[in-house]
Amino acid sequence: MNLHALYHQTTVPYAYPLDEEHLYVRLRAAKGDLSEVKVYYRDRYQWPALYKIKTLKKSYADKLFSYYDTALALHRNRYAYYFVLRTHEGKRYVMDERGVWEKKPRVLRPYQFPYIASEDVYKGADWLKEAVCYQIFPDRFHRGEGSDQVIEEATLAPWGARPTTKNHFGGNIKGITEKIPYLKDLGVTLLYFTPLFTSSSNHKYNTKDYLEIDPRFGSLEETKELVRLCHEAGIRVVFDAVFNHTGHDFFAFQDVLEKGQKSEYAPWYHIDSYPVSLAKANYYTFANHVSYMPKVNLKNQGIREYFLQVARYWIREVGIDGYRLDVCDELSHDFLKDLRKAVKEEKEDAVLIGEIMHEAETFLDGTELDSIMNYPFRHAMVDTFAREELSLSEFFQVLLKNQVLYREDITAQMLNLLGSHDVPRFLTESGGNKKKLMLATAFQFLYKGVPYVYYGDEIGLSGGKDPLCRKTMIFEKDRQDETLLTFFKTMIRLRKENPVLTHGHFTLKSVEEKTFHFTREEEKDRVEVFFNLAPDERRVTLEKNLHGTNLYTGEEVDEGGSFVLSGQSFLAVLVKK
Repeated sequence: MNLHALYHQTTVPYAYPLDEEHLYVRLRAAKGDLSEVKVYYRDRYQWPALYKIKTLKKSYADKLFSYYDTALALHRNRYAYYFVLRTHEGKRYVMDERGVWEKKPRVLRPYQFPYIASEDVYKGADWLKEAVCYQIFPDRFHRGEGSDQVIEEATLAPWGARPTTKNHFGGNIKGITEKIPYLKDLGVTLLYFTPLFTSSSNHKYNTKDYLEIDPRFGSLEETKELVRLCHEAGIRVVFDAVFNHTGHDFFAFQDVLEKGQKSEYAPWYHIDSYPVSLAKANYYTFANHVSYMPKVNLKNQGIREYFLQVARYWIREVGIDGYRLDVCDELSHDFLKDLRKAVKEEKEDAVLIGEIMHEAETFLDGTELDSIMNYPFRHAMVDTFAREELSLSEFFQVLLKNQVLYREDITAQMLNLLGSHDVPRFLTESGGNKKKLMLATAFQFLYKGVPYVYYGDEIGLSGGKDPLCRKTMIFEKDRQDETLLTFFKTMIRLRKENPVLTHGHFTLKSVEEKTFHFTREEEKDRVEVFFNLAPDERRVTLEKNLHGTNLYTGEEVDEGGSFVLSGQSFLAVLVKK
């Protein structure tokens, strides 16, 4: 047995409370080493030390490791436990907090999870798990008439023109409100807007005023109406908040530019030297030397309290359902804990979603964020479905690693995107191949986590790197790809109609050169999912006969032994237990 592969710790994701009555435990071992894993557990104050016994289930396996888990329950929720491992050769090992023993030691030192305090229990957001997210770049979505928008017509680019880093198109809040029927018909249940607050740029990530809707978009009253009508349509709303940096024209930084060291707001920023110069950018900025985005010092209580009040304000004033946090991986953990407390005090089921473009386990232990934009998922999807650079074995190695980094309930809340305003659109990444986009979208909706649609993907918008991925939306039906739109609507409907696709456990059953098979399963239902990424048909071998309903077509499926899956296609079969 490979002792180096054995691993357990009493922190997330290897041990954590599921609720006030249950403790989740996980153990990692080398793939194929173990035939059985049992956990012996008791009340840590119970004497004599009489242990209960439970067998762990093998829940995940990748190229290197197998992962075993279970949930424990004890009166008063104070745990002492150790593991007993059995190899395929019948050899037995004991694992406690001091290590792995071939012979049970005279005195065991069990792992301790001392107490499940109610305030330490992470309370996820069921509505987020069940959501279908849709991202809107407000300047490019739709321009409604009769708006409170204040804008100079002469400064606008023609709708449909090539986007640049500077041009504005005039999309507004009224326009989004007018398209709520479209969004409801599409089936989305969560809208995420890139920033709406006053800013000089078209992307609005250099905030001038955090407490004002940008007049280019409209008014506060129009925003309130938008959120109210979204809620009536069953659609939640998340705002974008930039707490890593401000705009250079934000009042506090302007005061620093004017008064230098004498400014009371100088401690709000990281100033290298005085006088402060936009030309020299002699201060910490977003990225490197981006002078119009000075980075803030969140250790300072003044700027911290200001941002906490901003976060409270928009929930209280407009009724939004949470925030997506820009450059979230540069926000301090201390600040994020304070922000979570402030947001939850205003609205208990509001959520915090981080823009983190890499794995983020230190932010997702349940004390800070509820989710992130799952860019590791997006990158794997592009490299496999679009560019065909990863083998399917490598693809699932990435995804399974992504799954086991986090709590189970957090994994179910990850926003699984294919594109956004910061990366090329999936259709462009795939060389314009719409079959690849449809296959990737099908996987996105059949996999665990929250499906995330970037505006326009559903009607065939293309676009390369920023700013080309920020084209204007098309609503003229004769210019939309109706086949693609119908496909998106169907996948969204299937996701919403079949809770097993939201809550069901994911198990990878087989991976071949261009085909793979996985299941989503809960107590009453199981969905058997098969994909063929090859352009030609492939024969798929079954472990047992397949009887059920084709989720996409509604037709009955009755296959035995094997069946042929046509090129670039998928099959999802609902099996009732």
